[in-house]
Amino acid sequence: MHRRHALHRLLKGSFFLACAAGSAVMTAGSLGYFDDDALPAFVVEKLPELRFEALWLAALKVHVVAASFSLPACLLLVTGLSLKAPVLHRWLGRLTGVVVLVALVPSGVIMAFDAKGGAWVGAGFVVSALIVAWGMVQGVRSARAKDFVSHRRAVWHVLGQMSVAVSSRALLLGLDAAGVDPDAAYVVALWAPLALSALAVELVFPRRPLAERNRRENPALRVDRLVPVVVARPSR
Repeated sequence: MHRRHALHRLLKGSFFLACAAGSAVMTAGSLGYFDDDALPAFVVEKLPELRFEALWLAALKVHVVAASFSLPACLLLVTGLSLKAPVLHRWLGRLTGVVVLVALVPSGVIMAFDAKGGAWVGAGFVVSALIVAWGMVQGVRSARAKDFVSHRRAVWHVLGQMSVAVSSRALLLGLDAAGVDPDAAYVVALWAPLALSALAVELVFPRRPLAERNRRENPALRVDRLVPVVVARPSR
């Protein structure tokens, strides 16, 4: 049991470290997107193919800013530090939810229609965006219902899909080094982390009935606070 707990902490810590480092690297590498006189080469190459150039460029900038905030914020929200400060957790969660639903997801969907790698890659970005949107909405609803286990599960789905931005780039570099065909590499590098992240969350946080989930999360929680029970008083 001790070894299993230690392995869990190691895997979780490695995941957090990889996501934090990947987020920092991607944010630093994205600063050039805001210099219209010195755009990155891949953006310049893409411009002639775009049907709505101004919309795509605006979506790119919005997506970069939203992602630079959302991924670190989600990492903080699932840490013990945030959970020990309920007020901070609540307001950071609300702000993150607004950024994700209003900026990150819509801009990502717009960019997906012109994704490098073709229709399969574009479809993957849309599926990932929909999972993020569903997870964020479900996370807000379950938090308001005080179903904290479902809330944690939904938030981990959001974080899992956000981590695809990091794992997908790392996998793409590995496939490129192995000489895999670029068209196939883009599809595999996106869909493999996307599917594995969703599956991992489903396995780690299985669905359980509301009362059982809350009892497992907080054994001290009284049953009569979860399910209204009418108890007849004995007659005297």
